[in-house]
This record gives sequence, structure tokens and C-alpha cells, in this order.
Amino acid sequence: MGTTRKEHDFLGELEIPDHLYYGIQTFRAVENFNITGIPISKEPLFIKALGYVKKAAAMANRDCGALDPKIAGAICYGSDQVIAGKFDKEFVSDMIQGGAGTSVNMNANEVIANIGLEYLGHKKGEYNFLHPNNHVNCSQSTNDAYPSAFRIALYLKMDHFIKTVENLEKAFLAKGNEFKNVLKMGRTQLQDAVPMTLGQEFHSYATTIGEDVLRLKDAQSLVLDINMGATAIGTKVNAPEGYPEICVNYLAKEVGIPLTLSPDLIEATVDTGAYVQIMGTMKRTAVKISKICNDLRLLSSGPRTGLNEINLPPRQPGSSIMPGKVNPVIPEVANQACFYVIGQDLTVTMAAEAGQLQLNVMEPVIAFAMFTSFDYLSNAIQTLIDKCIVGITANEQHCYNMVMNSIGIVTQLNPIIGYEESASIAGEALKTGKSVHQIAVVERKLITQEKWDEIYSLENLINPKFITS
Repeated sequence: MGTTRKEHDFLGELEIPDHLYYGIQTFRAVENFNITGIPISKEPLFIKALGYVKKAAAMANRDCGALDPKIAGAICYGSDQVIAGKFDKEFVSDMIQGGAGTSVNMNANEVIANIGLEYLGHKKGEYNFLHPNNHVNCSQSTNDAYPSAFRIALYLKMDHFIKTVENLEKAFLAKGNEFKNVLKMGRTQLQDAVPMTLGQEFHSYATTIGEDVLRLKDAQSLVLDINMGATAIGTKVNAPEGYPEICVNYLAKEVGIPLTLSPDLIEATVDTGAYVQIMGTMKRTAVKISKICNDLRLLSSGPRTGLNEINLPPRQPGSSIMPGKVNPVIPEVANQACFYVIGQDLTVTMAAEAGQLQLNVMEPVIAFAMFTSFDYLSNAIQTLIDKCIVGITANEQHCYNMVMNSIGIVTQLNPIIGYEESASIAGEALKTGKSVHQIAVVERKLITQEKWDEIYSLENLINPKFITS
């Protein structure tokens, strides 16, 4: 069992194993909140952000005369160790918890206090020299420290996510260029429409994903506005004059992102609208990616009885009973990650709506929903790129044959013979199984073979020009 140290809070005393850097309040949180089984140690960016917050607060408190420079130096040292990731395993609070994140904040306070105590030559738990609340949490409340750290972590996580989405855009652009001369049939309502190229189809995927890159960057900027220095409800109670501005300035320099102090700290302490906006933007991205995955599954369907216009890289046998079957497992798993994100958008919406009066206590579930959504979708996108998109090939001749056998090509006769005559040809072709060419050129002689060849040349089908008689 090893040695223990006795710690107390106003609820009583507990024996804490002496090798642990967290203390009594974190210990209580572990006992109380066994919800997800996922501790905050699984979110290293969040832990790093907590370290940044505590270091900036210590330096600001030192400058304002609220902390002895020696104590502030020890807190800075402990914070740097946390920022470096050396104590991640000590962050054991469950991601979802009651108390608006108090357990997470105290987890950071206790770990940094005990690192600082050892730095000063004392033992863990000798809080009369360096206290988790009096010193590490000086001029702070969970209600400004937790959301400020959350926003920093979210900004950094979005950096990675946006780069991944940009990689998806590039992958689709590369396929668009590769398939620029592959003629195929466009479809609306799953019915034949008019010809297009497979390159145009993949280029459109790149364009729609590129739009979301811009929207994600816009949304990311919303978390740069923080309430650090608000303390309990935004009135700056227990914080020295000038502390919020100094603290945010230090924080921006330490993290390296343009953080700004909210102009209305009371509003900023309760409002979670930025999370709703970001999650909604992420849902939009997930919806688009899922739609594209649906397309990839349709376009590769078959191989003998489906569209079979493209081939997805075969990744694993598709059945325990049907030999030779290969399923589109990569688009399928990406679909499922997208469904998760779409569901978490509602979680964030309801949690943001549940705020009451001067605080929204539901931020832990917002953090959990957003962190996991960014992670899962990032992983799914990279998997989609590496294991699917880069290896897609086109069945070019099959695509061309389907175009020329389609009823949809009759549309290009409209400017020459008119809609009514074109509709008549389409109707007869559907009834008899004859081709548009057979009816229009051979039987009805509405256009010449020479005109047909002009209209339906591969060059004109790929780059349509308006042709009349």
C-alpha cells in the first residue's frame, strides 16, 4: 500500500497515498463521478491549457502583489511541468462531472501545488507553505479558470481538425484532376439526368469541403474571447485591480494565440453560445462528409449489379458467409463517426440551453461532447483519406457505356428538335428498350448522323457547348 498523507477539507479527512500528486478534492471526485470511465488525462491539450491558465494567473498575481514572488515561481514551475505533459496521469477526474468543472480545477490546483511544494523542498500535502486554493487558485474561480482552459484547448484541437479537413479537400481535388476526362452520367433523384465527368463530381466534393474549412476558421475565432479574471460570476470578486487584463496578456503570450478579455465578464461567465456555433459548424461538416460517403458507396455499388462507376480499395473480406464479397467499410465507418458528431450537436445545444442565471454548470458535458467529436471525426477523415480516397479508381469504359445507353442524353437534343419531340423519343426508348440514337437518327431521322456525332462527341460531352440546327 505504501505510505499515506492525511489531507482534509471542510467535509472531513482522508488518507491519500503519498505517491499521488493530486489531493483530497480530486480523490472525492474519483469516488463520486464514475460516468464515462474517461479521465481528463485522455485530453492532454486540456491539461496543457490548465497549466497555461495557472501559470498566467500566478504571474499576474505576483505583479499585482497578491502572491509572494517565491510562491508564484513555484506555481510557475509546477505549471510548466504540467504543460510539458509530465503529470498527465495525475489528472484523473472524469470528463463528465457535477460542479461545473470544480473537480477538474481542483485536480490542477492540487497537482501543481504538490509539484511546487517539492520544488520548494517540502513534502506533498504541506499546504501551509503552498496551498491549492489560497495560492494556485489565487484570484480565480472554477467559473473562469475552467472555461478559459476549455477554450484554449478547443482552439488548439480545432487547429488539428481544420488541417485534417484541408487534407480531405486536397484529396478530393487530386481525384478531380485525375478523373477530369472520365465521362459519366449525372443523376438527380437517383434517376439519369445529364452527362458530366467523374472529375467534376470529385471537384465538387473538394469545393463543398473547402467551404467548411472557411466556416470552421470563422467559428474557431469565437473561443478567443475569454472570461479569465471574472472569478465567481463576473464581478471580479477577490481579484486585485488590473489582474484580469494582466492575466489574459500573459496567457496570450504563453499559449501563442490572440486571446482577448471579454468586455462583459458577467455575460461571458454564463454564455456558451460560442460552443453552439462551433458544434453547429462541425455538424454541418459531418453532414457533408456523410453525404459524400453515401455517394462513394453508391458509385462503387455492385460490382456486377450496381452502378460500379468507381472502385474503392478492398480493405477486408465483407462477409462470413458470402465468399468474394467486399464491403465499403471505410465510408461506412466515416458515416458512423459523422452520426456521432450530429448527435453530440444536440447534446451541446441542450447543455448550453440548461444554463441558469450567472453560470452554466453543464460545461463538462459540452467539453466531453466537443473534444470527442473533434477526435473521432478527425480520425475518421484521415482514415477516409488514407484507406479510401487516394486509392479510388474509375471504370472509365463502363461509365462511358452507361452514358451512351442512357435516356438522359436526349436532353441535349432539346435546342435542336424541341422538348416535345425529345420527350417523345425518351418515352419510346423507355417502352421499347431502343437507344436514343436508334430512334432519333435511324428511325425518325430528326437529326443527321453527322449532327449526332457533333453533339455526342466525347469532347462535347465533357465540355458541353450549346448546339442548334
